[in-house]
Amino acid sequence: MGSALETLCGQAFGAKQFNMLGVYMQRSWVILTITCLCLLPLYLFATPVLKFFQEDGEIAELAGKFSLYMIPQLFAYGLNFPLQKFLQSQSKVFLMACVSAFALLLHLFLSWLLIVQLNLGLVGAATSLNLAWWVVVLGQFAYVAMGYCPGAWTGFSWGAFKDLGAFARLSIASGIMMW
Repeated sequence: MGSALETLCGQAFGAKQFNMLGVYMQRSWVILTITCLCLLPLYLFATPVLKFFQEDGEIAELAGKFSLYMIPQLFAYGLNFPLQKFLQSQSKVFLMACVSAFALLLHLFLSWLLIVQLNLGLVGAATSLNLAWWVVVLGQFAYVAMGYCPGAWTGFSWGAFKDLGAFARLSIASGIMMW
């Protein structure tokens, strides 16, 4: 998805078809959200899957528990990646660095607070990770939605649901190429 979206956004930006940047990002959101839903059973049934592959029982139990707590991060990552490519194609890299730096500091603080001070262990680690990822997604999206990407973001569009099959095929082909 990443290399396909990077190519499409770069081409749209170069051709001054700025409105397509937002449409491409939204198409990626749709496809990646569907992909996250397809991956969700692995998160939900991580313990039995790990046990099936002969993982140590205690490790399988802990990893399965942790994977349940990490479901919000799965969806945050699915939304974040297209946002990154959307912003990169417009050279909005400094914003991404600032949002990521803030999220890192928040993550460090929350990890210390939740794991060390409140002794929440696995739950604290997952909560810290989830919140940090969602801060990145929401921070970047707030920047886009507040109008700092004129022409590239004109709001949500039904056009994002057109040509999803072709977009997905391009993404799969791109992924295979990268692999």
